[in-house]
Amino acid sequence: MSKRIRSVAFLSAVFALAACAAPMAADMSGTVKIELPAETARFQPGPGMETAQRSCMTCHSVDYIYMQPPLTKAQWHGEVVKMKKVYGAPFPESDVDTIVDYLMSQNGKK
Repeated sequence: MSKRIRSVAFLSAVFALAACAAPMAADMSGTVKIELPAETARFQPGPGMETAQRSCMTCHSVDYIYMQPPLTKAQWHGEVVKMKKVYGAPFPESDVDTIVDYLMSQNGKK
């Protein structure tokens, strides 16, 4: 490969990376800031809504929950326990059943 072709390939790669980074901006401390889209989904009223809202929205959007396929109670229990034990979701163990019951009422497979 000629030196000119390597230079063009290198510059193309640099410009491609710069284009990907364009939506992000660093402030003076070097912290990268990104702008996320506005939250559009809301938890629907029901027993346990406040607990689910407080516990689940710490880590992800409501949209994330509602885009899941309907799950059985055992599957929702597995998901909630995974969020707590594997991903370190900061809610008390005593809230697991309340969250599972709420998720079943919203997106449960009967």
